[in-house]
Amino acid sequence: MKLQTAVNAVFPPDCVCCGAPVETEFGLCANCWSDTPFITGPSCDQCGTPLPGSDPEPGLRCDDCMTIARPWDKGRAVFTYSGNGRKMVLRLKHGDQPAIARAAGKWMAAKVEPLMTDNTVIVPIPLHWWRLFRRKVNQSALLAQALANETQAFFAPDALKRIRKTASQDGKGREERFANLRDSIHPHPKRGHILVGRDILLVDDVMTSGATFAAAAQACHEAGAENVRVMALARVAKDA
Repeated sequence: MKLQTAVNAVFPPDCVCCGAPVETEFGLCANCWSDTPFITGPSCDQCGTPLPGSDPEPGLRCDDCMTIARPWDKGRAVFTYSGNGRKMVLRLKHGDQPAIARAAGKWMAAKVEPLMTDNTVIVPIPLHWWRLFRRKVNQSALLAQALANETQAFFAPDALKRIRKTASQDGKGREERFANLRDSIHPHPKRGHILVGRDILLVDDVMTSGATFAAAAQACHEAGAENVRVMALARVAKDA
């Protein structure tokens, strides 16, 4: 502890968003914390999107989750995909900044604690091998690993496999997004048995329409999962 304190005195840790000095590792400075759109008020119990009002209530559903059949029962998100939230997601995805995942692990653990059971397996959304080759890292796996470290839950990084290279979801409408992801994710032929009879927590960096989570959740159910819940670092909100 004394050694770490001395190191921090000489090389103070940086804010994972702006790089300013902070007191503790893997955190935000005061300015970035206040400017990050954390979801703290009412939110949808199934997808995590923020909802109007000031008093959180259990079981709230957004309009989309009342009209779209979701193959999972509950979901949470840390912040909306805007401002500093969007900045951190993009830096994690394209900037090779794993420190953001370390910070996010703590934030996600606090949000998802009510959804965890002793039977929970944490599973990241898989990348197709070609996209993983080009990007070098699966940001969802980094987030899932960080969350597993915080919660001590079982981590299954390769329980699912993306068997088809899909086009980018950017610019696509809701129906196009679901069609693009359809039948693209399957249980891993050698590791999918881990999902049988387990409570699955799927982890991804961003939820937009929910199409990616839906494809992965369906694959978990096909493998024999007991139930599926989802955790996104950022949620694209309609007013974001």
